[in-house]
Amino acid sequence: MAFKDIIGQNKALSILQGTIKRGRIPSSYLFAGESGIGKKSTAINLAKTVNCLKPVDSAYPPVDCCDECVSCKKIDAGVHPDYLLVSPEGGQIRIEEIRSVDNRLSLKPFEGKKKIVIINDAETMNVFASNAFLKTLEEPPKDSLIILVSSKPDNLTDTIRSRCSRLNFTPLTYEDSQRVLQRTIGQEGKTPREISTLIRLSLGRPGFVLSGELIEEREWFLSLLKAMLLFKQDGWTSKEEMETWHNFLLIFLRDVAILKITGAAKNLINDDLEDFINALSKSMDVQGIIKLYQEINLLRRYFYFNLNRSLTWNYTSSLLRAAMDGAYA
Repeated sequence: MAFKDIIGQNKALSILQGTIKRGRIPSSYLFAGESGIGKKSTAINLAKTVNCLKPVDSAYPPVDCCDECVSCKKIDAGVHPDYLLVSPEGGQIRIEEIRSVDNRLSLKPFEGKKKIVIINDAETMNVFASNAFLKTLEEPPKDSLIILVSSKPDNLTDTIRSRCSRLNFTPLTYEDSQRVLQRTIGQEGKTPREISTLIRLSLGRPGFVLSGELIEEREWFLSLLKAMLLFKQDGWTSKEEMETWHNFLLIFLRDVAILKITGAAKNLINDDLEDFINALSKSMDVQGIIKLYQEINLLRRYFYFNLNRSLTWNYTSSLLRAAMDGAYA
């Protein structure tokens, strides 16, 4: 894979390729944007291009890695001596991982032009890791490139963000998402309707489709929603599940509002669940839907803290039942 294979991030790629051409690559980047839209893939391909032994360098195609040389192959395999990819373990990046980054960057490049470190999900660095990493950013070793990849850049400290050149990535259009999924899952026997549903559910983040089971996760969401309305005990087993569930809820509330206002199923994200969404819309008025959406969205802001799952379940269920008429709830 090379820059030319990344779909839907033309602006970000143009900026990166321009800096490479001019030889003005900063010592540290922050790739910011939602999960599943190509930030990590772009970071890896930046590493490949910078250390490529036979880089493409012309007016068109623009500067890119060859994707064939020994250096490119080693980076793809994660065995290049001048390349390190750090990802969270157990939900966070600890100071031990940051120390390994410092040790790697302290060495001179062995095979490539630069020592390159990618920190994926950088917002998961704990306090000790963040403080240690700040020192590295303040005095970056010569011939080094640090790339932070984050879907929640606001969770990074201000001092870390201020020392990185930020590059924003955006969700893909329906057409670009379709190109990504057709290329990767188009041969799996899925119907056009199934692929369309997956694209809609991904909200411009095809990586979610490729890394998980969106349809199965939606069925899980629906089962817990029905359990909640029947006053059953909470079914979340982790903070991550709680956050995922509420993300699905916001999508459903959006669909309920759309169907309530327009009556047109073609504009639904969950267009294959029109009957269920219609049943929900009949039990709610537009103002109630909007108020509920705002309250759930406000609640999500507190998920960064250690909210009690049972209390959050009870609170969310009370909001839902208050927005619906008693007969449906």
